[in-house]
Amino acid sequence: MQPPRWKSSEPNQPAGVSSVPRIRVLLPLPLAAGAYDYRIPAGMAVQPGDFVVVPLGGRQVVGVAWDGPSDPDLPASKLRDVAGLLDVPPMTETLRRFVTWVAAYTLSAPGAVLRMAMSAPAALEPPPARAGWQLANAEPPSRMTPGRARVLAALRPGQVMAGAELAAAAGVSSAVVRGLADAGMLVPALLPPGRAFAPPDLALPGPVLGPEQDSAAAALRAQVAARDFGVTLLTGVTGSGKTEVYLDAVAECLREGRQALVLLPEIALSAQWLERFRRRFGVDPALWHSELGSKTRAKTWRAVAEGEVGVLVGARSALFLPFPDLGLIVVDEEHETAFKQEEGVVYHARDMAVVRARLAQATCVLVSATPSLETLNNVESGRYRHLDLPERHGAAGMAVVQALDLRKTPPERGRFLAPPLVEAIRETLARGEQAMLFLNRRGYAPLTLCRACGHRMRCPNCTAWLVEHRAQKRLQCHHCGHAEPIPPTCPECSAPGTLTPVGPGVERVVEEATALFPDARRIVMASDTIPGPAAAAAAAAAISDRQVDLIIGTQIVAKGWHFPGLTLVGVVDADLGLAGGDLRAAERTLQLLHQVAGRAGRAEAPGRVLMQTFNPDHPVMQALVSHDFEAFMHAEAAGRRPGHWPPFGRLAALIVSSEDEREADRAARDLGLAAPRGDGVEILGPAPAPLALLRGRHRRRLLLKARKDVQVQPLLREWLERVKLPNSVRVQVDVDPVGFL
Repeated sequence: MQPPRWKSSEPNQPAGVSSVPRIRVLLPLPLAAGAYDYRIPAGMAVQPGDFVVVPLGGRQVVGVAWDGPSDPDLPASKLRDVAGLLDVPPMTETLRRFVTWVAAYTLSAPGAVLRMAMSAPAALEPPPARAGWQLANAEPPSRMTPGRARVLAALRPGQVMAGAELAAAAGVSSAVVRGLADAGMLVPALLPPGRAFAPPDLALPGPVLGPEQDSAAAALRAQVAARDFGVTLLTGVTGSGKTEVYLDAVAECLREGRQALVLLPEIALSAQWLERFRRRFGVDPALWHSELGSKTRAKTWRAVAEGEVGVLVGARSALFLPFPDLGLIVVDEEHETAFKQEEGVVYHARDMAVVRARLAQATCVLVSATPSLETLNNVESGRYRHLDLPERHGAAGMAVVQALDLRKTPPERGRFLAPPLVEAIRETLARGEQAMLFLNRRGYAPLTLCRACGHRMRCPNCTAWLVEHRAQKRLQCHHCGHAEPIPPTCPECSAPGTLTPVGPGVERVVEEATALFPDARRIVMASDTIPGPAAAAAAAAAISDRQVDLIIGTQIVAKGWHFPGLTLVGVVDADLGLAGGDLRAAERTLQLLHQVAGRAGRAEAPGRVLMQTFNPDHPVMQALVSHDFEAFMHAEAAGRRPGHWPPFGRLAALIVSSEDEREADRAARDLGLAAPRGDGVEILGPAPAPLALLRGRHRRRLLLKARKDVQVQPLLREWLERVKLPNSVRVQVDVDPVGFL
């Protein structure tokens, strides 16, 4: 990419460590050195926050003039000149402090964090000027065609209009406009820059809120109006109107003249949320997610920087957009692990949202029907406020949840739906209502093995089985994307026709449902069938319009959908998330199944949820049946507190990886030997990661466990500095890990 154009500036001679004016510049590159010193040439004024073009090696790079003193030991003779200053709003001090804070907390290179704040390079280029037409000073002829007269009448003196817009306003063809220009009646002129996003209409009436909703909304409005930092947890059962309440806070933020950011875990699947926003404010919000094209990203980034965007709805990366006056951050479904970024700069958007709100003196609202134990602990300690909506809005009541014991009522041989669930679906469909089947597993079967020799089809690049996708006639790894055709014979023993699918995936449930309910109109909601926003919106519309009788899906179906006709939810395998030794396995399973259960009975007709399980007495199942989330979380806290497990202690992981297994083992061993020791600190490992091979790299893990009062970042820095590792070995640092694969 060519460096964008830049503007000239007046001279500036800041007081510095020498007579040569210099400035620190941070580049969006993962360089350990951080910011570099550059000389400010005569005739140019550069201040912290300005976007600049500087030389680096043999190329020119765009960076940001950064805060802090220059290196007093660096002689002026080694300085290189700033090459140019970009015509773009400077990065605010708040965002620069946020970049520095995230880098220090996550032990990342500051430039790697800056790159996330400069994720739309084309936005640094001023938008191209657009040409239009305005009236000339010439006197119009005495005789003129009616069409030409209408064109001249459509333009006020000094007004500029695009040719197509002018022709449409006058009801003529573009040829008539060109004819007037040829006659000297119109002259070319530049169009004024238009708004990229229409402002929300605050005059539109909001929805009628119930007493509890109104009270919660008033508390959030007061917090926003105070223009001071504070964090509030907004809880409530599914369907209690949490979205309407925090949209009231968004409206208050706009009335204050500030900007609002709403983070959603799956923005590409939020068609119904966007429809609620349109009803509330009459326009679409600005969007930010990975599926936006480069032009839209550039337009949105620049509009945010110029203060034109009042409300932006985005994925976790939206936290790094250049808001000049951020007054409110909402993290919807704050418990979702989708807010944790696991690659590159490893951070949790929920936690970083709180930090950005603090730096901006803004309100932060965390929203969930099943909040994380970390957030609940912050409420109990008094760091966060708490607002609760205990009842569903309107006439809807809570769905009845029942655990189906598969030991007593197993499915028929070769099938996966138990007779009570099959019968409940038949009754639901007979009443003209909708039913849903949920299984959080993509594909047809999670494992394929040979009946003759027992060989299991595994990924060559990962410690994972290949998942059969029968419709595409392929086996696929869901970790690295490796795919291969289903072989006709066993690769190990060459026996023909012996490869057998083991266990159900969502495609296998579809096959069974098709045989059991042949007349039911079905839709499959999984990442394979719902690839983006348009597909999600079409699926939601089809279900809402009652063009679908039976919904079958993975965790996508749990993402906040409102389907009034849906009264029955069947969970095919409620035990699925409980396997393994993950610290948060039970908590996560409860949150997911609670979300899924919340899709049933959201209108007048009562809802029912049937969960197939081999362990109906498990605390997760009992909490779901009794709707007693609070008691479950109290028990979870009691189990973690004695061992100082989060949120009552600190964790940080080192993930060591190399393409050479022995090299990975040596590096992990050396780190283990150099591990910090001390009161309140414990090192677990090194040990092979559960995914010991991922994308062709062998992985080993070490876990630093510490008391809550221990600062883990200095310990980690000293630890990593003690060991010199080869360049072929990577060490990823994960402070506050939420997953352990």
